[in-house]
Amino acid sequence: MAKKKFVKALDFQDTLKRLHKKYPDAYCELTHKNPYELLIATILSAQCTDERVNKVTPDLFKNYGT
Repeated sequence: MAKKKFVKALDFQDTLKRLHKKYPDAYCELTHKNPYELLIATILSAQCTDERVNKVTPDLFKNYGT
């Protein structure tokens, strides 16, 4: 049986710090209020532009909730 490798929390924090240092102005183009909305917006963005996703998701989330 293959050994499972677990990522340590410290390794994760170190990775986040390095990414933040390299990309200090990074932000998400998709409009969202919670992780679920971001997930749905990300799935939709695979099929069209982020601009279009940001236009349709407010009504989508209003009508179908999150």
